[in-house]
Amino acid sequence: MTRLHHVPPALRHEIGDAGLDLDLVWAIIATALAEDLPDGPPDPTSWATIDADARAEGVIAAREPGVVAGLAVAALVFHAVLGDDVSITDRLPDGTPVEAGDVVMRVAGPTRGLLVAERVALNLACHLSGIASATARWVEALAGSPTRVLDTRKTLPGLRALQKYAVRCGGGVNHRFGLHDMAMVKDNHVIAAGGVIPALEAIRAQFPGLPVEVEVTDLDQLDALLALPAPPERILLDNMDDATMTEAVTRTAGRVPLEASGGITLERAARIGATGVDFVSVGALTHSVKVFDLGFDLAEQ
Repeated sequence: MTRLHHVPPALRHEIGDAGLDLDLVWAIIATALAEDLPDGPPDPTSWATIDADARAEGVIAAREPGVVAGLAVAALVFHAVLGDDVSITDRLPDGTPVEAGDVVMRVAGPTRGLLVAERVALNLACHLSGIASATARWVEALAGSPTRVLDTRKTLPGLRALQKYAVRCGGGVNHRFGLHDMAMVKDNHVIAAGGVIPALEAIRAQFPGLPVEVEVTDLDQLDALLALPAPPERILLDNMDDATMTEAVTRTAGRVPLEASGGITLERAARIGATGVDFVSVGALTHSVKVFDLGFDLAEQ
């Protein structure tokens, strides 16, 4: 794999401007490439069947409609394998809607290297495009309502930053990144602390200034939080039906952002939006999303 400082400046800036840590992305790519070739090239199949001086152009195209994401990461994979000896053109910006047959990127360089990079580049771009496409479907279903779709911490280990980036590409909003940037009081914390209010008070006593979200399962718990001089920064409405969520919005009257979670499906999205909640969190965006179908084909000589 080439050195990190060989990344083209424009691509380096693009990764950073997307809110991604280049070192982290590079490490993910290195790990993925090492799964294929633990000791580095050669790839026996490509080295045996392709001349050492052969060069080719490969075309990555969409095979279904959706929204692409991770193409900058895929470009980085080709640079990781081929260094400066690769040309990448016609790459669509991440977040672009596409139709089946649309070319999303062209790569040209040594044929052997293109085929070494192909699968890792596709694995990442297909997965991230699947997340972006699923998120875009939620955004479309919620159109016209005040509700925005959130991701969760239900992510694949090591890929959280990329998965949350893909959610942004699809038009969604990121929830907290980890346990450190927002406290979230859920049912087990309530049991351990002896109630919703004691849990909230304990967090604020030990971690002043940290935003807190508190999960409630009924309107009585909601009312107790709203009665506080300083309610939490966000309240999560857990497994409530549409009528109860609508009542929760009425009682809250905009004082605290409300998030719906639990029993959430895309078919229910429009009804949830009609309740007036501020957010709906969807773990399925990242933990069980269907990959988007992108194909890589060498141009015929």
